[in-house]
Amino acid sequence: MWQEINYKEDSNDLLVPNISYKINPAEIESIEANSIAQEIGFESGDSIISINGKKPRDLIDYQILISEEILDISVLDKNHKIHNISIEKDQDVNLGINFKDALFDSIKQCNNRCPFCFIDQQPSGKRKSLYIKDDDYRLSFLYGSYLTLTNLKKEDWERISKQKLSPLFVSVHATDPETREKLLKNKKARAILDQISWFEKNSIQIHAQIVVCPDINDGVILEKSIFELAEYYKKTFQTVLSVAIVPVGLTKFRPENDGLKSVNSEYAIKIIEQIERIQDSLQLNLGTRFCWLADEWYLIAGKNLPNYKTYENMPQESNGVGSIRSFLKTLSEKTKNLPKKVSSPKKVSWIVGKLVYEALIPTVKKLNSIDGLTINLYGLPSIYWGQEQVVTGLLTGEDLIYGLKNKDLGEAIYIPSVMLKLNTDLFLDDKNINAVENQLKTKIHVLEDPNDIINTLIGKSNKINTLKNV
Repeated sequence: MWQEINYKEDSNDLLVPNISYKINPAEIESIEANSIAQEIGFESGDSIISINGKKPRDLIDYQILISEEILDISVLDKNHKIHNISIEKDQDVNLGINFKDALFDSIKQCNNRCPFCFIDQQPSGKRKSLYIKDDDYRLSFLYGSYLTLTNLKKEDWERISKQKLSPLFVSVHATDPETREKLLKNKKARAILDQISWFEKNSIQIHAQIVVCPDINDGVILEKSIFELAEYYKKTFQTVLSVAIVPVGLTKFRPENDGLKSVNSEYAIKIIEQIERIQDSLQLNLGTRFCWLADEWYLIAGKNLPNYKTYENMPQESNGVGSIRSFLKTLSEKTKNLPKKVSSPKKVSWIVGKLVYEALIPTVKKLNSIDGLTINLYGLPSIYWGQEQVVTGLLTGEDLIYGLKNKDLGEAIYIPSVMLKLNTDLFLDDKNINAVENQLKTKIHVLEDPNDIINTLIGKSNKINTLKNV
């Protein structure tokens, strides 16, 4: 899913960022315990105006500015009073400040009109942050969000080079100029190989992704794109570090006559066979598979996921490439020594997207072998999006209400946190947990990681951090 940017409305009810189109003071969200900031007296709600006379544009500038040993900081407190504070510290020591937003000026939005853009495939009338198309190189550097490079100005390229903002994550889709222009509906999209050459000259690395749209950028064009990107993986310097091959996702809300076709099992098998042949060739010539298929391809095809080792160092796990395999591996390791019984009988339900349901059945069978423990695994389609095969992160409150109605849910249901907006209880359809609980007449527990399953149901305390990727 995309990263939501918090937005607010001005007096004219127009969408404007919390950070306006000038550099706003950087609002502090929280202070870390036992930090320099706590010792000095910074509080949540205070804002940093400048550091050593310079206004940070974003979290990147802030991190660079506070690396100095002596800091003169201008602070606007929550009562709107300005204070000037001097700090002397060791070089590169963090202050312990967490900000409300990563950007303190305006966000760079997308200037393309891709027909497969998921943001355009939503119903109207939901929270406004769902409709923001961020295409900002700073968010790409900070959080790994993908950008297209079509909206960068000269000063943006200069900053990327000067501050060595690497690696970046780039949506390539096709290296063929005609095809990429067709996909992005933007003439500026044609320059992708020139831009990657610029990255190479400036020692900037990237991870690339290709969203495969049947009969548009597949077949010969897909193979050409991968091998042209692989030319930038050299012994002396690897400019393109990896390529993720992702299937196009289509919802019932997409525009009519968009020229797109959905991915079915037969097509997924065809793509898997093609990419695995390419991987074998690249492994022989480069010493790496270089390109990897998103887990969805194998799940749609009904094929087993590749061995964990084939993903090498998991360069695209956050993009759904190997994330389920990683999750299953970790969960398997943490359930090797299960108790024979639980202290008190439990019967609960675990909710996932239908696409990942089959992959999780062996794990649930293992857990259900424990005397007194019953876990009902439900893999739901999405009525909301109109998708039969859906990943867990796209399930909505409506999908839970519809899919679990009259089902045996036991004492409670458990859902991964990836279904919810970060740090909130909101699903993608703006329903909150309480509304869904009322409809289903049961309690909902949110799982941050697989340890919640082990700890809550069995009593172990092994920390695992991969459920959010499923």
